[in-house]
Amino acid sequence: MARAENKTEAGGTAHLVAALGKALREQQGLTQPQLGDKLGYTAAAVSAMETCAQPASDQMLVKLEEELGGGLGVFEKAGKWMLLEKYPARFRGFSELEAGAVTLCSYETLVVDGLFQTEDYARALIGGGYPPVSEQKREELVEARLARRAIFDRDPAPMIELILEETVLRRPFGSWEIMRGPLRSLAEDARRDNVCVQVLPLERGLRGTYAGARGGMHLVESEGHQHVVYLEIEDQGILVSDPGEVSQLAHRYAKIRAQAMSPDDSLSLIEQLAGEKR
Repeated sequence: MARAENKTEAGGTAHLVAALGKALREQQGLTQPQLGDKLGYTAAAVSAMETCAQPASDQMLVKLEEELGGGLGVFEKAGKWMLLEKYPARFRGFSELEAGAVTLCSYETLVVDGLFQTEDYARALIGGGYPPVSEQKREELVEARLARRAIFDRDPAPMIELILEETVLRRPFGSWEIMRGPLRSLAEDARRDNVCVQVLPLERGLRGTYAGARGGMHLVESEGHQHVVYLEIEDQGILVSDPGEVSQLAHRYAKIRAQAMSPDDSLSLIEQLAGEKR
């Protein structure tokens, strides 16, 4: 839905697409209704795109490329950057690293990792956060979060590890019915050849040693075999690249992994909580 606040929330790429689309439309002597007919959209939708009241969707970008792009691929390439701008600013740098990672290891303490979230879970989590966001912004964030799952089917496939606190599996957002979605999805993802999911049990803290007390982390090995760690604390995203600091965090992650349940036992617990196993 077109909204006035979208004009201020839209990123630089959305404004560039709007200006370029309008300039090319006028260059070809087309009115907004005429371009709308060619694209399969209303004149109001074209107007909303040109003012950023409703930035171009992926589908509209494809049509704009066909009608106005001249074979240069400008609108097609813009889609990647428009998606990137939908992420919170703190996350954008890490999102590119994540998409190109050859190895991705994550430890989460509060919620299901964003890469593994389902649509309903992500919507409930984002919609229930503070400060609240508009419906339009919520849907953009949900769309961007789900788009990250493309990494699972990338060729070549990355190696992906996820360690979750058991409390994450028992903490619903929205409803218990919504929670069954990510539990089932986690079980499906855990069965992928390139994915390993482990659960850090509730009782770990009773045994005297608990390596995960300082919070979650994401360890990335890039295509060039560089290693970085992403930390997120109270809406602040931190990328750690110093080799000594990365090494220390990697050792902590290895300790957390050693304290977690085995992949098979973890999958059994997830299936049990999802109601798929008794």
